[in-house]
Amino acid sequence: MNETLNLLKTRRSVAPHLLGEPGPSPAEIQTLVTIAARVPDHGRLVPWRFIAIEGEARFRVGEVIARVFRADNPSASEETLAFERQRLARAPLVIAVVSRATPHVKIPEWEQVLSAGAACMSLVIAANAMGYATSWITEWYAFDRRVLEALGLAPSERIAGFVHIGRAKEAPAERPRPALSDILTHL
Repeated sequence: MNETLNLLKTRRSVAPHLLGEPGPSPAEIQTLVTIAARVPDHGRLVPWRFIAIEGEARFRVGEVIARVFRADNPSASEETLAFERQRLARAPLVIAVVSRATPHVKIPEWEQVLSAGAACMSLVIAANAMGYATSWITEWYAFDRRVLEALGLAPSERIAGFVHIGRAKEAPAERPRPALSDILTHL
């Protein structure tokens, strides 16, 4: 089996709290984004963009997430707020993949959103191929307009996913996978 097939067959997500330093270098980030931008893109609309969140920016955005959470949950404990504050600080690098699907005469918006999802998966695979562990997450704050505005997103933009990237502190736990007979139908 070649290296690519082996990677695709064996890769696993690693929970963000199990991702540690070091994260990708600036050159590696450029490579990751270049690869992610090679996904299928009917009409060459580029219906996505990327926001690299690293260093102190992870904590600045985390403060916004905690503030929004507190506004919606005024009785939240300090422990819960601390957890919310750390959402993007669990891994050394988080790349937000922004879907900017728009109405188009020939290309449906759902197809543009799928292209953004493909960009997320390409980021995951490329980072795994570089030796990093990853987790692609879309949590509550990815849908909150106040958080999106703090990230600089336009009203028409959405988060397709936050791809957390770092070195695995421990091997991911093996989880049972569905049997092929449960997920594959031949016609």
